[in-house]
Amino acid sequence: MNINIKPCTIEDLSMLQEISYETFIETFKDQNSPENMNTYLERAFNLKQLEKELSTISSQFFFVYLKNEVAGYLKVNTQDAQSENMGEDSLEIERIYIRAKFQKLGLGKYLINKAIEIAEEQEKSKIWLGVWEKNENAIAFYKKLGFVQAGSHSFYVGDEEQIDFIMIKSLVL
Repeated sequence: MNINIKPCTIEDLSMLQEISYETFIETFKDQNSPENMNTYLERAFNLKQLEKELSTISSQFFFVYLKNEVAGYLKVNTQDAQSENMGEDSLEIERIYIRAKFQKLGLGKYLINKAIEIAEEQEKSKIWLGVWEKNENAIAFYKKLGFVQAGSHSFYVGDEEQIDFIMIKSLVL
């Protein structure tokens, strides 16, 4: 397969928003009310918010391409950009969003490996992520890659509180 990863820049803002909306809706629309989905999408993925995230020094975004088509993206955070204080030795994978037609092709694992590479370059001893407790396919995927559940935190979609499992993978430095 012809897979490439490219860092996102401010010029990629509209594509980043398009993929964010598309993948979040594909994944979660059946489990959430339209009102809560719309509230979340407008808050999390409006252009001003995405521009702020892209400009955050401790966050990085990467598009993954398959045969020159944007298939999805990865967002990682360190330091104060992490959504939970997991310490200086941690890197957070905040988002791995893969478009539906590109799922089950190994791109998620490819992006996890990119996150591990970044963590190792920055001498981090662990990577972590939050995954919705009802997203059984994702949980199984992360377990297969060596992540273990280490806690949970609240995640809001609109006014509905949901629980994300915090999963951690220790890295050998």
